[in-house]
Amino acid sequence: MSRRVVLGSGRAAAAAGLFILAVLVVLVVQWVRPRAAMPATGGSPATGGSPATANSYANAREAMVRDQIETRGVADASVLAAMRRAPRHEFVLPEYLSQAYADHPLPIGYGQTISQPYIVALMSEALQVQPGGRVLEIGTGSGYQAAVLAEMGVEVYTVEIVPELADQAAKRLAGLGYRNVRVRQADGYYGWEEHAPYDAIIVTAAPDHLPQPLPLQLRGGGRLIVPIGPQGAVQTLWLFEKQGDELLASNLGPVSFVPLTGEGH
Repeated sequence: MSRRVVLGSGRAAAAAGLFILAVLVVLVVQWVRPRAAMPATGGSPATGGSPATANSYANAREAMVRDQIETRGVADASVLAAMRRAPRHEFVLPEYLSQAYADHPLPIGYGQTISQPYIVALMSEALQVQPGGRVLEIGTGSGYQAAVLAEMGVEVYTVEIVPELADQAAKRLAGLGYRNVRVRQADGYYGWEEHAPYDAIIVTAAPDHLPQPLPLQLRGGGRLIVPIGPQGAVQTLWLFEKQGDELLASNLGPVSFVPLTGEGH
């Protein structure tokens, strides 16, 4: 079951309306249907280290995809291939390196985390992007989600409010060879209008309502996925599909994310 809402021109009205939708409307959990996809066109960066170490990480990624992701229903071939290629160990702090491919989020400093691999895969699949598409990410963090999207062959524009994280992620992604990712330090609540419209938008931190500027930067037929809810409580992962001046909203189930800071906090 889904619900349509009309996009208003007033920022406060749109935000309030969509928040009421998220809180009051009970929707049946709608899981994204598997779809066939061509292999990603994004290049896989070298992970460095000895051959034995590289093989160990490759084996860990394979086990992660097999045991944590495929078994839970993620079936998009391009997502699975991207998760097998993106070197998650390059995006975690040194003290958590042994847990790089574990089935849980990890701290990355500044009160932020790198998301659980399954959630990264689930959200990536829900976007249904195609190679050559343009995606806006709100909440760069370590840069791992952007790397996964880049491995799927899309052009990624990612916004991070914490200056240190934005700088680290930009350098890390460039050093790993991801040329199809652009990083901006700014308040992600307002998106990145300069490069709109986007084929998809992904928000990787939780505001308490849908940021009104984001749907306006989404092309017709595009998808926006965002966790919505208060800090310290179970949030809801929402998928919005833009159809004309309306958003078709689907509830993807309960999640737990760090809060979206800035205007969305």
